[in-house]
Order: sequence, then C-alpha cells, then structure tokens
Amino acid sequence: MASVKASAAVSHVGRVRASNQDSGYAGRRLFLVADGMGGHAGGDVASAIATRRIADADADYDSSADAAAALESALLSANRNLEETVAEHSELTGMGTTTSAMLVQQDRVVIAHIGDSRVYLLRSGELSQVSTDHTFVQRLVDAGRITAEEAMVHPRRSVLMRVLGDVEASPEIDTMVIDTHPGDRWMLCSDGLSGVVSFDDIHEMLSADAGAKQVADRLVKASLDGGAPDNVTVVVVDIGDPPAPDTPPLIVGSAAAPLAFGTAPEPARRPGIRLTPFRPHPVQETHFEPDSEEYFDELIEEDERRRRRRRIMWGVWIALLIGAIVTVTALGYQWTQTRYYVGEYNGRVAIYQGIQQDLGPISLHRLHSETPVDIADLKAYDQQRVEQTITAGTLEEAMRITDRLEESVD
Repeated sequence: MASVKASAAVSHVGRVRASNQDSGYAGRRLFLVADGMGGHAGGDVASAIATRRIADADADYDSSADAAAALESALLSANRNLEETVAEHSELTGMGTTTSAMLVQQDRVVIAHIGDSRVYLLRSGELSQVSTDHTFVQRLVDAGRITAEEAMVHPRRSVLMRVLGDVEASPEIDTMVIDTHPGDRWMLCSDGLSGVVSFDDIHEMLSADAGAKQVADRLVKASLDGGAPDNVTVVVVDIGDPPAPDTPPLIVGSAAAPLAFGTAPEPARRPGIRLTPFRPHPVQETHFEPDSEEYFDELIEEDERRRRRRRIMWGVWIALLIGAIVTVTALGYQWTQTRYYVGEYNGRVAIYQGIQQDLGPISLHRLHSETPVDIADLKAYDQQRVEQTITAGTLEEAMRITDRLEESVD
C-alpha cells in the first residue's frame, strides 16, 4: 500500500499583491491548493472557506470510488458555503476560488480539480501535468488556435471558465483516480508558480535529491526571483516508506488566519482574512467568465478580431519599413550616380560614373566615356594609380585627371 513519506506546504504573498489570497493544506491523506479570486471581493475569504470545508474530507475510505465521491462532494459543499457567505455578506459578491485537491487512498491518488491551480506528478524522472486548466486560453490551446507558449502571454490568460464561488450553483468538477507508486513525487501549486517558473525549471527542482520542504521552499523562491506578481503556494507530497508520522495538518496562506469581514484592517490588531478596499499596485486580477459555448464563441471571435488587428498593424509596419528601405536605397543609389572615378577599360584610361563597389547583384557604377590613352603608355606610377582607380568628385574633375594623364604621355 502506498504511503505518504513526507509532505510540505509553503505559501507566500509574492512581491506585488497586498494580501495572500492563496490557501494550502497538507494533512494525513488530503492535500490541496486553493487560489482565491475576486481581489477586493474577498478572494482570501473564498480560498479559506473552501480549504476549511474540504479539509473535512481528510479521512480513510473503503475504496477509491468512495474517496472520489467524498472529495467531489466536499468541493460542492464548499461551493454552497461560499454562496451562503455571499448571501450574508453582499460586499463579497463575485468572490470565488480555484481548488486542486488530492487524496492518497491505498495505492491510488484521487484528484478533484477546478480552475487553474495545478497538479503535477514526477515519476521515474518524468514530470507531467495531471490537471487541466479551466481557462479561456487553455480552451484556445485545446482548439489548436494558439500554442502553449502564446497562452503564457495572452491578454486573457487570467480568465477562468470554472471556479468555486457564488457564480454557479453546481460547478463541474474534474475528478480522476490515478495509481501511485513508491518514489512518486506529487506537487500542487497555484498559478503564482506555474505562471512564472518554466516547466523545465519546475522539473529540475522537483527532481532534486532533497526533502519535500526544501523543494517547496526552492519552488517558491524561484517564483519570487521571477518577480512573483501573484501569490504563490506550493504543496509537495512524497510517496514511499517509511510512512510519515501522524502530525497535525499544516495549513498555510489565508486559511491559516482567522476569518474577518470588514472594509479596512485595524492597525492595532492582526488583520486576518479581511476585505481590502483597494490594491496599491496595478496587478491583473483573475476573473471569471461563464463556461458556455455561446460565450466561448464570443470570446473566440473577439480574440480573432484582436489577431486580425494585430496582423493589419504588423502589415502596416512592415509596409512602412519596406517603403523606408526602398526610399533609402533609391536615394543612396542616386547619390552614387553623382560620383565619378578614373579607371581602366579594355586597356585604356576611362571615366566611370558611380562608385567602385557593388550592392549584391546591383552595380553601382557604369562606363561613362573611354579615352584614347593606353594604360601601357603611362608612367609606372600613373599605371598603378589608374589600375587602383582614381576617385573624382565630379565629371569635370574626372576629365581634368584624364587630361593630365594624356599630357604626361605626350
């Protein structure tokens, strides 16, 4: 039977946010990350309420099917708790939270997921993302409209299509049951990590020969080093022997503070989880949009319009750039044709219009006139000068040079 060998949970407010709206839980068999949304509408309250309700599912079950049903029921119950809280505190209208939770049940892991927090599995050195983001950009990626790299910088990357909250009475929860083996390392995180630290860097840190707590600390530090524009929460779970000793569950983030509802923190007291009237930093907030095909099609069309506008703008800039290059080339060519030099043509002294160089296949000079003076009749010094070409600023200057060479022969 698979056992939890070690686990750790770490949460940090990040470098930009005014408060921590993430929550994390590492219990005996249950582990979860919740990322509150709504900003001024109580995202910290949402993630804390959901975490505390779902934590009740940290128990033993007769089968993985029972565990999956209990975990999904806990998420739906948390959703009802959020609705009831909003009904009692109207200032929290619009709050919600993502949730990624997993239960270790014998040799299997039961996962329940909604939103864009993530579940990863490191097995035999290979890292895979187990959960699927319920985001607008993920729908675009799945539809083949954009790449995963483009999704990282898409202007609607913060739009969630599914969350727990007062937005939907019965949200659709992704549940799955996956076999787990000794040596597996699981990681749950908020998008404060996955949106900043690359997949390869996450892979490298999870693969390190280090304990769960040390790895979790390194992952959070990597997000902070990357600017940490959002809260970041990481839960690491190692499967193996010997099993971890029974210890009290570890709760981090907003769920670790007492619930408090108000319009501003009191300076002389610990603020706990509190409604923040505004944010002092311009942070892009995660927001929710209904997960309907009609609305999704509207977003797709809006995205297409944006892409068309971008293509038009790029076309205009490229056309302007090509026009500028053509103009500069034409003006440059015209200037070269105001210059002259004296050189050799068929063994005789000749006057050329232009400059000696060529621009790729374009010749920047042409024969203007040929003189009757043979190169062989010139003095050795003059022969060398003509063969190397003699620069003349104007046609008159070039003609004076050829006249002098002709006189030297006479």
